Amino acid sequence: MKSLGRHVMAELYNCDVKILQDVRSIENVMREAAESTKAHIIDVVFHKFNPHGVSGVIVIAESHLAIHTWPEYGFASVDIYTCGNEVKPWKAFKFISRRLRAKTSNALEMRRGILNIPARRLK
Repeated sequence: MKSLGRHVMAELYNCDVKILQDVRSIENVMREAAESTKAHIIDVVFHKFNPHGVSGVIVIAESHLAIHTWPEYGFASVDIYTCGNEVKPWKAFKFISRRLRAKTSNALEMRRGILNIPARRLK
């Protein structure tokens, strides 16, 4: 069955705390993950929380990559949502997991927009 998108939702545990609390490091990891899959970056927004934690999103033409970190727990939550067949979300997941030095992770893929009908023409 055809789907419009693939959504990988991941939890990364026992990550490098120094990376998790540094907004520039997180932005670089996420940007490089998008680039590694040849995604087309549209916009980038990241924010550092006080006293700790980072949230951010890379908007790509094919959808988005998002992250939320909890350095105090060595934890990061990651969403990688891609549309089309060119960008491989699992490649981005492996890249992020490796760069954050996650010791363990849980991830699942959800197909989004599962359709049984032909595309409609827009007027």
